[in-house]
Amino acid sequence: MNKYLAKIVYKIVCMNKNAAEQFDEQLCFIEARDINEAFIKARMLGVKNEDEVDHESGNGIFWKFVDVPFLKIIENLADGDELYACISEHEKDDNYEAYIKSRAADLQMNFQQQLALA
Repeated sequence: MNKYLAKIVYKIVCMNKNAAEQFDEQLCFIEARDINEAFIKARMLGVKNEDEVDHESGNGIFWKFVDVPFLKIIENLADGDELYACISEHEKDDNYEAYIKSRAADLQMNFQQQLALA
């Protein structure tokens, strides 16, 4: 098994529509046979860890999985370890979520091209 570091991005959705968009970026450890399997496992972990929190004001807050825009082979960590998390705010019109999805699609295409050449 190989060891990988995956960046998993969540959009924090608040019921308060006027709030700036926030994103939670987490780096997680993934064990897999190859980079394609690592990418699939990272996406599954992202969906599994979607979460909802009830806020005191009665407005719910949701962590919605966006995608996996970064994946790199590494060594010497435990499966599922979170190494880093960052919450960032973006204006609604800066297309950050589209950027994350685009990076993930590029990453997946590169993996498939590497497998085709192997």
